[in-house]
Amino acid sequence: MDRAGLADFLRKRRELLQPEDVGLPRGSRRRTAGLRREEVAALADMSTDYYSRLERQRGPQPSEQMLAGIARGLHLTRDERDHLFLLAGHSTPLRTMRGDHVSPGMMRILDRLDDTPAQVVSGLGETLVQTRLSVALVGDETHFTGRARSIVYRWYTDPTARLLYPPQDHELLGRTFTSQLREAVTREGADSRAADLADTLLERSADFAACWNAHEVGLRLTEQRKRLLHPELGLMELYCQVLLDPAQSQSLLVYTAPPGTESHQKLQLLGVIGAQRFRTGPPQTAD
Repeated sequence: MDRAGLADFLRKRRELLQPEDVGLPRGSRRRTAGLRREEVAALADMSTDYYSRLERQRGPQPSEQMLAGIARGLHLTRDERDHLFLLAGHSTPLRTMRGDHVSPGMMRILDRLDDTPAQVVSGLGETLVQTRLSVALVGDETHFTGRARSIVYRWYTDPTARLLYPPQDHELLGRTFTSQLREAVTREGADSRAADLADTLLERSADFAACWNAHEVGLRLTEQRKRLLHPELGLMELYCQVLLDPAQSQSLLVYTAPPGTESHQKLQLLGVIGAQRFRTGPPQTAD
């Protein structure tokens, strides 16, 4: 671990990033060049003390998860992220793992959607980052670990994953998730995480095996209305707009509803209700 190099790199990248770049107000009393340490820490989902110690060459070696959070918070490019990992004493992420890194351009768009439910999802259905209203709408989906990070895995192994959707939609949802996983396996190959996910589900879920053996591809929910069962607001019929980043195999999902509809009114209430009373259990972990 190159403590001095890491500290210098973090400080220089922080000073180059402006509040407007991450959707923050500049304010009239700002004197700091670029972002403040506490702002970067909040964007990276860590404590200000932890981040500050890294910049002061006093912190412990950060984990890969912490580094990924810093890379997102500082809007690093993939090359900059690789450099960050090396400075911190880790090997650079494999190309097959780079789907976890959200591009600076995608992050800039997401930062400007603070008043809208939106989230970035990998090609395996892993939620990488969410707006606060996305958390209020579907719960915090970023803290799962292992295979459980994928909605496909949770759909077939964790009954609570289906509570967010009306029962009459479950069959189509299962077929769609399976279709998207099959496409990922074809795209990424037999030694990929996608293939491991499919092999594991074939062993553990007869329902998944039935869908898998149908060999359906091309199913998309994003071309239709999406119905969600919110624990406080009830049924919501939303449109899911998608922005695709082909280089990263990621999608930005943005949930909207036509003005004047009941679902539009419920979306406006999300900011008041927040995520505090969202009915979710402890994050599921799967190796």
